[in-house]
Amino acid sequence: MAVSLKRLLSHCSRPLRPKPLRVRPAWQKGLSLLVFSLLLTGYFGAPRSVLAQGGSSQKKTVFVGGDFNYPPYEFIGKDGKPAGFNVDLTRAIADVMGLNVKIRLGHWSDMRKGLEDGGIDIVQGMAYSPERTGEVDFSSPHAQLYQSIWVRKDQRGIRSVEDLHGKTVIVMRNSIMHDFMNRFDPDASLVLTDTLAEALKLLNDGKYDCALVSRLTGKYLQKELGLKRIKPVPQPIMVHPYGFAVKKGNLELLGKFNEGLAILKRTGQFKEIQARWLGVLEPQPVSWQRVVRYVALVAVPLLLVLLGTVGWSRTLQKRVSERTNELAREVAEKQRALEELKLQQDKLIQADKMASLGILVAGVAHEINNPNGLILLNVPRFEEIFEGALPVLEEYYRENGDFRLGRYRYSRLRDELPHMLGETQDAAKRIKRIVTELKDFARPGNEEMSQVIDFNQVVQAAERLAGKSIEKSSHNITARYASGLPPVKGNGQRLEQVVVNLLLNAFQSLEGKGKRIDVATLWDAERGVVLTVQDEGRGIATDDLPRLTDPFFTTKREEGGTGLGLSISAGIVKEHGGTLDFDSEPGRGTTVTLTLPAATA
Repeated sequence: MAVSLKRLLSHCSRPLRPKPLRVRPAWQKGLSLLVFSLLLTGYFGAPRSVLAQGGSSQKKTVFVGGDFNYPPYEFIGKDGKPAGFNVDLTRAIADVMGLNVKIRLGHWSDMRKGLEDGGIDIVQGMAYSPERTGEVDFSSPHAQLYQSIWVRKDQRGIRSVEDLHGKTVIVMRNSIMHDFMNRFDPDASLVLTDTLAEALKLLNDGKYDCALVSRLTGKYLQKELGLKRIKPVPQPIMVHPYGFAVKKGNLELLGKFNEGLAILKRTGQFKEIQARWLGVLEPQPVSWQRVVRYVALVAVPLLLVLLGTVGWSRTLQKRVSERTNELAREVAEKQRALEELKLQQDKLIQADKMASLGILVAGVAHEINNPNGLILLNVPRFEEIFEGALPVLEEYYRENGDFRLGRYRYSRLRDELPHMLGETQDAAKRIKRIVTELKDFARPGNEEMSQVIDFNQVVQAAERLAGKSIEKSSHNITARYASGLPPVKGNGQRLEQVVVNLLLNAFQSLEGKGKRIDVATLWDAERGVVLTVQDEGRGIATDDLPRLTDPFFTTKREEGGTGLGLSISAGIVKEHGGTLDFDSEPGRGTTVTLTLPAATA
């Protein structure tokens, strides 16, 4: 059949030569007639690509059916042509697989009947159910349908499938929800419609009790038709895989569509089509990561308060500085007295800030503890309920095989759910401990200086408070606590404030990841109880070391430092009869040594 038209004509134009008369077989006569008819129809003038494929007239047309009003999956567009996610997906598969497809959209009942009678070769979107597998074969799913109960906004009492008993329910004829209601409640009062749009219109007009429509399609139809009186219940009642379907046994055609779908997913074209039609409107499954994220949101109010406090502190600092400069100009002759007054004033400001912070933290802690207490109360109940139901579930599992609880298979959930509940309870306990320590730290200090204190406990509490800030700059933190450390005498809350300040200064000096912070306590018979905080930060210039504890001196002015932290810390250490020493070189880190006398009997 590869003979060109020119060659055939030249052959026909040669002079005729007498040949012996032969009777040609019938098949040769038929072949000659076929060649002649192809010449008349212009076959040999067709492009080579058509010849290689056997001609478009020889390629079998695959008739693809679908619902004419099921947006965004498949529908008749404003131009009268098929459109939607399923339509673009079918055309893309036909393109990569070399199929000749013709898409027909109509009433869903007609499409199912056409598939059964053979007028339709494949439907491009059918929800999966075990019952339907007796009639059709399904492809790999290309979407998930989240089925919902739609009610009027002023209607109460319908929230789940159990509430459908005794109600008049609108469903589309031969849809997956029609099949479901026939199984769920054979005696139910059903109102059958030809389209989902008709079902939602009836409900919006105040007729009947509810309608069963997939959530995404319902949202599209509600907006397009301007239906303002209806809404879906909050939670979908079930989820169905959604994909291509052929008549039972037509596995060759189904295999081609499955292969085409796999190719589109590998090339990324499937995601493009999905994003164009479905985008973020398709509901996302609830996962345990989302549950953990919701629990983590409890800490957000505390973070907002802390950020607000920092901003308020900077504003207050600016106002105090302006007022101080004004006083300095007015009473220049009393500069020494002004400096002393300035120092005392800043100490009062710091004390007032800490008092205000304590009030804020106490209030926020109360608000956090209430929902966190519910978590701590309810998680053990969930564990108890699951443990009580486990024997029944196991027995059902042994008799019937694996099954789903929600969106998860039982064989996976029985191992993961106890771990998830345990993690949730541990996170809630951690929140409670952190809030308690913040409240203790921010509580107005006891002026009593005669407390007998376990200094190791003071350092450990300070490390927990500053731990999250330190982890941002370094994950390489070591802490060594001396055993048998003698107690010290003084005010534990004030000493904790000093240690927190030293730890924060250490982590703020780190530049880049991988730097270390070493914390250690020890007993020295000559010096007493000793704490060392050593970092691998940027270090301090030699000229600046003697001025570190001066009020308002700071090397971190551009980072928001006030120069009061070490000054106040040095004053607290001095009140306890101790010393605060610094050893540092630029680029080689800093070592801070805090010594306190041991408590005497």
